[in-house]
Amino acid sequence: ILSQGTVFLIIKVSWEIGEEELQKFYCRITKQLMGKEHGHDVIDSLQRLHLIMASTKYTRRLPVELHQRLLSLCVSSSVEQLTVLTSAVLRETLPPSGPGQIYTLHDHSPLPSHTAALMLSQAGSKEDLSALSSLLLRSLEGRPAGILSHLHTLPLLNTIITYCPESLTEDHVTLLSKRLVDWLRYASVQQGGVASSGGFFTGPRIRQPGPVVELDGCVCGDFFTVLCVSQAFSDDQWMNLYSFSLLRHWLITYHNVTDGNNSTDADDRSEVDGSVVSMVSATSSSSRLLPPKERLREKSFQYCQRLIEQSDRRCVYRAFPCVKSLFGRLNSDLSCSRVLLPIAQFYLNHGETAAVDSECVWRCVFGVLPAECFNDPYLAHETLSFIRANQLQLHSSVPLYTHYFPSLLKFLAWDSPGLVSDYVDVLPSLVTAGTAVELLHSLLDLPCLTAALTLQLRSACFPVSEPGGRGLSSLEAFRSPAHRGLFLFLLRGEAGSGDTMDRLSVLHDLLMEAADWSRVIQSAQSVPVLLHVYFNTVTTVSDERLLAQLVLVLLERSSLLLNIPKYTAEIHRVFSHHLLKLCKLHPSLVVDQSRELLEFAGTTTNIHSKEDLYTHVVWVLGEYLSVSFDSRCSVDLVTSCFEALEAVLFEITSSGSPSPRVVTSLLSALAKLASRSHDLIPRVSLFLSKLRSGAVSWCGSEEDVVAVVTRGEELWSLLKLPSVALSVLTPPSLATSPRWHRDANATLPPRLRTLTGLTDTR
Repeated sequence: ILSQGTVFLIIKVSWEIGEEELQKFYCRITKQLMGKEHGHDVIDSLQRLHLIMASTKYTRRLPVELHQRLLSLCVSSSVEQLTVLTSAVLRETLPPSGPGQIYTLHDHSPLPSHTAALMLSQAGSKEDLSALSSLLLRSLEGRPAGILSHLHTLPLLNTIITYCPESLTEDHVTLLSKRLVDWLRYASVQQGGVASSGGFFTGPRIRQPGPVVELDGCVCGDFFTVLCVSQAFSDDQWMNLYSFSLLRHWLITYHNVTDGNNSTDADDRSEVDGSVVSMVSATSSSSRLLPPKERLREKSFQYCQRLIEQSDRRCVYRAFPCVKSLFGRLNSDLSCSRVLLPIAQFYLNHGETAAVDSECVWRCVFGVLPAECFNDPYLAHETLSFIRANQLQLHSSVPLYTHYFPSLLKFLAWDSPGLVSDYVDVLPSLVTAGTAVELLHSLLDLPCLTAALTLQLRSACFPVSEPGGRGLSSLEAFRSPAHRGLFLFLLRGEAGSGDTMDRLSVLHDLLMEAADWSRVIQSAQSVPVLLHVYFNTVTTVSDERLLAQLVLVLLERSSLLLNIPKYTAEIHRVFSHHLLKLCKLHPSLVVDQSRELLEFAGTTTNIHSKEDLYTHVVWVLGEYLSVSFDSRCSVDLVTSCFEALEAVLFEITSSGSPSPRVVTSLLSALAKLASRSHDLIPRVSLFLSKLRSGAVSWCGSEEDVVAVVTRGEELWSLLKLPSVALSVLTPPSLATSPRWHRDANATLPPRLRTLTGLTDTR
């Protein structure tokens, strides 16, 4: 087998090979093929020749002698590798007699499958296909010398009628219709013989094969079909299976071949008439007198009837011991991991019917395999496809499914770009009231999980004694017993051991150097997308108590994120967006978590590191801390919130250059709170009057000054009329829904614009 580097080198050389050098190579291969034995040197030369032929832009024509020797080897060789190679080479070349001529192989019988495929690939006209069809069908007239002498014929004929159905003559259709009837209806009902391995017990005393059985284990009482069960199949049984796979295409196509009538009416009439004939002739004793076409219809009708009858037989109970035994043999072999998914599908479909314990299957599929084979892209794709196809059934039948989300997230952590679209569909099925909080922490720690998986592989591949196993501080921390608990929690396979860890900031410090690893950065880029999916789902499965807990997680984790460029800002943006949605959906959350929200808003360091989230927290406090949203909102609570925000506003305006966005958010929140407790109006009005007098030296630019002063004047004007301020800053629900002042189809917006224009004194 050629190495990848050798293949690339040969392809590169083939692009630059000269005609003289190529002719010398042809001569060398020709001499090699003259020998009686064809060893590894011939195989190597044929591989190189195929690469040269396949890598050139134009189809080449080989020397006649070389071409004939390759063709002879393709037909007569008993070595599969030589047959495949010579057929592949010849398919890349033009026939010696011209591009439109088919090979004449009438002397070769039976026709090998690779040779027949070669003839099909180089057929250049309808006449070529018709000649090939005759050659293929001729091989069906006699008794097969073996299964391979017939099995390759049906796929090739299927290809021919797909692309050129008119290449089959009436005689062709009649012949194959007769053979299909024989294979479909008269296959043996005895099991095929199993090849003996030789030895002392070989002989007539070996137990003879028994009859084939039905799906439920009963002895087959009718003719053989694709649903019959056997330990080994005979040649005619294999032909039965292959014939059934071809049957539908053949029945649809051969009408055009034999009748030559493409009109819809004729087709419809033929279908109706044929169905009537089939139903009548199914009970007729003179079916052999029917034409081959109608007889095939009759046998096809009987075959399908029998399949329907067989489908009603229950095979589950008898199959479970076999499937269970298969799972027991394969579950510890990671190389067979993909085979376990069909077994899991079987348990999912039939486990409840048979009342069997399938917990070990789900622990293996959802727990062990993702943890051990997280870097297998094929297993990841097939596992996620399995989950996507069975989400509803998994939720109802496999309660442990969501329990293994920490293990399932390892696929995503390792290959985020390739799997994020799959997890957009899968993630909602993992969000439940029991997993919501822990799942949110896990999503936020996804870059850390990616780094831990990378270190796990690196630690296994490079022992400490090797140079590659040293030099990374994070790798040393991964191996250190002092930090083992942190990484074990991060790499856990099941939920329920805790929502998060106590020393999360320590873990972030240990993984600081991983922040610029490409795989970790890609993992971080997928988190905002999945957080949107998570929050849109969690509101449908959680009660208000759980949502209040999630608000606390947002505030807490805003300071505990792996320091990746742009990652923190993106997460804060997502937090801000969904904090507003949660509070709008359940305004009482603001009163429930007022202490934590005020603590967050009262910490001035949050303004600089989390400006986006901070402004939204301030807005939420000013908007929903009102008795109109929650009767528990007392005057004392409003006053304590006002004083906390007032202290922050005075501090940031007297000791730095605050963001105009933060200042205007604080001003609006203070004005809203003051409109609900009129005793607070003079305090906020005092600050607003200072703004009107131009005391805004802390603003960095003229635009900032204009923005802050304009907002201050608007609020100061409203607070001069407390009753008006309350209805404007805290409007009742009737005024905000529907929002007539923003409806372009209503008359209120143009009226307001007209009144504004009339009262404008400028």
